[in-house]
Amino acid sequence: MSTSDDLIFDLGGGVLLRLTEEGDHTALADAQRRNRTHLAPWSPRRPESFYTAEGQAARIRAGAEEAAAGRLVPWLLVEGDRVVGAVTLSNVVRGPFQSADLGYWVAADRTGRGLAGRAVAHVCADAGDRLGLHRVAAATLLHNAASQRVLARNGFEPIGVAPHYLHIDGAWRDHRLFQRILHDALPADQALSP
Repeated sequence: MSTSDDLIFDLGGGVLLRLTEEGDHTALADAQRRNRTHLAPWSPRRPESFYTAEGQAARIRAGAEEAAAGRLVPWLLVEGDRVVGAVTLSNVVRGPFQSADLGYWVAADRTGRGLAGRAVAHVCADAGDRLGLHRVAAATLLHNAASQRVLARNGFEPIGVAPHYLHIDGAWRDHRLFQRILHDALPADQALSP
């Protein structure tokens, strides 16, 4: 069984990828405030409480409950004590689907360094190897070429366009859908007994 210490990856340049911890709320709130303008065009509109340590603590607690139920895997990109990004596997579904949704962001002052690509690579490897997922899905705004390059470099293939898919920056926005098939192994809960 893996421990959280086994799930720390060096992304280079002093940035680590690790699972979110309860004590990350202050650094995460600071990161969200610093990157508010940078992330706004790609994100849902957020209440002011989202940008506070208390709001982030509540999100981390809710995420921990989802993680304990096996429906969420929240990762952070950290540089020392500073959060510089996040990658999340959400909507983890087991049974015959064995799938999750991928989301990620990188701080404005850390873009263009390959961090998102390296973080997505590690998260996808973990999703297939440790979690045994068959598929990871992602969606980008139609004009988000940078995010689409991250996905393409990580083996994601476009599978269509979903009109009015997510409410982003104040409106329902069309998204390009992607998926990556991680493996074709039989789902663990469907394996035949000898």
